[in-house]
Amino acid sequence: MFNEKKYDKLFDLMNENTLDAIMIAPSSDMEFLVDYHAHADERLNCLVLLADKRYFQISPLLNYEEAKVKYPDNAVFYKWADGDGFLETVKKSFTDFGLIGKKIGVNETIRAIDVLDFQELLDATFVNAHPMMEQYRIIKSNEEIAFMKRAGEIADKVMTEIKYFIKPGLYEYEVIEEIKRLYKENGADDISFSPIVATGRNSSMPHYNAGTSKIEVGDNVVVDCGCRYNNMCSDTSRTFFVGEPSEEQRRVYEICKRSTFSAQESALKGVTAGSVDKVARDIIVDEGYGDCFLNRTGHGIGFSVHEAPYIKPNSTLVLEEGMAFSIEPGIYIAGKFGMRVENIVVIENGKGVSMNNSPVAIEDVIIKL
Repeated sequence: MFNEKKYDKLFDLMNENTLDAIMIAPSSDMEFLVDYHAHADERLNCLVLLADKRYFQISPLLNYEEAKVKYPDNAVFYKWADGDGFLETVKKSFTDFGLIGKKIGVNETIRAIDVLDFQELLDATFVNAHPMMEQYRIIKSNEEIAFMKRAGEIADKVMTEIKYFIKPGLYEYEVIEEIKRLYKENGADDISFSPIVATGRNSSMPHYNAGTSKIEVGDNVVVDCGCRYNNMCSDTSRTFFVGEPSEEQRRVYEICKRSTFSAQESALKGVTAGSVDKVARDIIVDEGYGDCFLNRTGHGIGFSVHEAPYIKPNSTLVLEEGMAFSIEPGIYIAGKFGMRVENIVVIENGKGVSMNNSPVAIEDVIIKL
């Protein structure tokens, strides 16, 4: 099953990290590897993939029927019942596959309390394999980039259309529902995360998600949304103004926009992620709003909406061809307002190419009343 070319890099990484096996619980990792969208709960439900390409699945009886269709008929399953618990099942599977005394990686969704139990039960070394799993997907293929660009085009269309829906008197949740409808209408497979619509004072909270406030004249409204297309994600943010913005709003918006596009231009093959963050951050700091820049400049994106690489201060990670990530510096003035302009960028032919091109000129993001 794991002989396809797409898995080669994972086995190379396992060998580099001297891992004998990796345990993968319900997560984007499991979805990417075997297209199994398993419900995550307290029950251990995991793929165990060995460095020699053998594998088995530890499955609660509750999940067995849906899990087995994701694997060949000869796949090995270790099933366990709620009344018995899973620890003895783990011990038997590890014994059968020769993993006692070996080095085992665990992905980000294997529970820490379960790992503690494994360590007491088994003579094996368990290590954090999340950085390795991120490294596995950090470079996008040409096909993946094409799907991401299409997802970005859909996001741009939705962002352009939502401007004409926003008006005073609407609640944030009404805008959110319209965004979801527009994504479906425009050909997205699904949204990539729950849209953020933050009006007025709420916009000073970067990940505000209550959705219960009413839009008023004079507000600026941050809209952050994205979609999935052929399993690849988009993500973009724009700031709209309900009526004419104040001088302070105009000033802050232009600083945010300049920070985004300057950082985007600096994103080149061979530079560090930290240097791109510094370009964005220096502009905001020099304008006196450094304390209001609360976040890293960006996050990677691809199969998941948040993955490596992370565009953050002091990162020494070197940008490479095929890496994709957001550029989203922002200014968030507590109790007043916040703003950001976010584009997804991919390194192509040595340069950062934006996958988002919806209007950002201030006159284009003012909602005329």
